[in-house]
Amino acid sequence: MMRAFALGVLTISVAVGQERQVVPLSLQKAVEIAVAPDGATRTRLALEQVKAAEARQRQALGALLPNVDGSYTFRDFTSNLSAMGIGFNVPGLAIRFPSLIGPIATNDVRANATQSVFDLSAIKRYQAGKALSGAARSDESAVQNQTKGAVAKAYLNAVRAEAALETAQANVALAERVLRQAQSQKQAGTGTGIDITRAEVQLANERQRQIAAREDRNSARLQLLRAMNMDLGTDTRLTDALDYKPAEIPAAAKALDAARELRPELKAQAARERAARLNLDSVKYERAPSATAFGDYGVLGATDGALLPTRSVGVQVKIPLWDGGRRDARRTESASLLRQEAIRTRDTAQQVELEIRLAIESLESAESQVKVTLEALAQSEKEMEQAQRRYEAGVAISLEVTDAQARVARARENKVSALFKQKAARVDLGVAVGNIDLMLN
Repeated sequence: MMRAFALGVLTISVAVGQERQVVPLSLQKAVEIAVAPDGATRTRLALEQVKAAEARQRQALGALLPNVDGSYTFRDFTSNLSAMGIGFNVPGLAIRFPSLIGPIATNDVRANATQSVFDLSAIKRYQAGKALSGAARSDESAVQNQTKGAVAKAYLNAVRAEAALETAQANVALAERVLRQAQSQKQAGTGTGIDITRAEVQLANERQRQIAAREDRNSARLQLLRAMNMDLGTDTRLTDALDYKPAEIPAAAKALDAARELRPELKAQAARERAARLNLDSVKYERAPSATAFGDYGVLGATDGALLPTRSVGVQVKIPLWDGGRRDARRTESASLLRQEAIRTRDTAQQVELEIRLAIESLESAESQVKVTLEALAQSEKEMEQAQRRYEAGVAISLEVTDAQARVARARENKVSALFKQKAARVDLGVAVGNIDLMLN
């Protein structure tokens, strides 16, 4: 339903000669589209893996449930009693009984049923399949968490590219004002030709950066649409701005405690380790006796006679004795797989801790960078105003204005970069903790 709504909103119907519509797109809406059932490719694959794991669980359950089969058998046979060493010659009599019996044609219509009564190995295999099914569901949650993070960062990158283009345009406008000022000063007799040339070079440089920023903006939008698995020809208007909102930075210990409860990767790996342990138990219990109840009912008779009902019921107990060492080999293999999963569990926990500590460190650094760049931008703009007044008053050369202009342009670019890093670090922290939704507001 969400996908249908998204398609209804984002699918653009373009008629010949008509202008293409621009669709507004917020960060929250982009994430919702990506994690819809038929959204991003990774989420769709994860959902299919869940279905496959649940099917394997049902297969394992089938060994514990009744199995019923129906059959029909037509048989036409002969039997030679002499071939089996059976003779009916009576001494003293000239009577010989025939040794060949048949041909005899029979019909057999039958229903067969079996039911596991006691099989610890099959029970453990079912429990292992159930654990793996839970792991697949946790993996799906992990993929959704990662997809949300990837789409959020792609959206923020597109917003950053949009802000960078606006900054480049503002820098071009500033360079044009400086050029006009240099031309005015020369006309007034207080400027020189080198001042105009210097301003023209700076304007050309800023126009070059504007061209590169426009290309970067278009590429970022395409990457966003690809991350959402949407039509790459869709025209969008990003509604969220690259503004500054101070982030709450949690303590590492608190974030780790939250991640142990929320990170689906940890839950999935714990489920896989539990499944490996259950599989090892199932191999161990293959040595235990197992019991199966069976029965059949049907009608049997010659083709030219009456079909008579027949039945059989019973219980079969199997006691494993020797299988050539195959069970021991499977046990050794299962024990190794369990140790591998235990190693992965420890590694996953360490990876989660690393991601959280790196995200916190990155967010702290980004917060500091934003504050520094905002202060640097304010100071560079103040320097620019002072340099222009000094140049107009004839107490400074144009090089001072050009230097101040370059510092303003770089301070603006640094502001955009720092704001993007701060927002991206918030997303990384949300993904690391396992609750990115809190970071999308």
